[in-house]
Amino acid sequence: MRTPKFTELVHWHFIDVHDAAAFFHVQPATVRRWLSGATSINPIAEKLLNIHARGYLPHDPRWDGFRINVERAVLRTPEFREFNPKELLSFAYWRDEHRQFRELHGRIDSPTRPQAKPHQDLFRGGGHRPPR
Repeated sequence: MRTPKFTELVHWHFIDVHDAAAFFHVQPATVRRWLSGATSINPIAEKLLNIHARGYLPHDPRWDGFRINVERAVLRTPEFREFNPKELLSFAYWRDEHRQFRELHGRIDSPTRPQAKPHQDLFRGGGHRPPR
């Protein structure tokens, strides 16, 4: 798999140099020097950006097309199916149910593709609000 250039990834993932600098924990001038080629790019920063661009998944061909949406906390497959963490935890149970179902009833020709179920926010603040 081809990894995009550092400059392309910076322009794609950050609004401006200040956002990139905050992500890398460096000064904006350092990011400008990396982008202009005046200094060599820190290898750790380059690796961190590659990991961030791939959605925090390993750099392995078997994970090509998979992405993690950090804002929605879902894993997206290459077929655009989405799974939240709770659904992934119960996947082994679903797989066993599915195998038993197929043994009893056969295959379904074209199953529907539901959206990922929304899950409760982990951190709702310090107040004692009832769950949604």
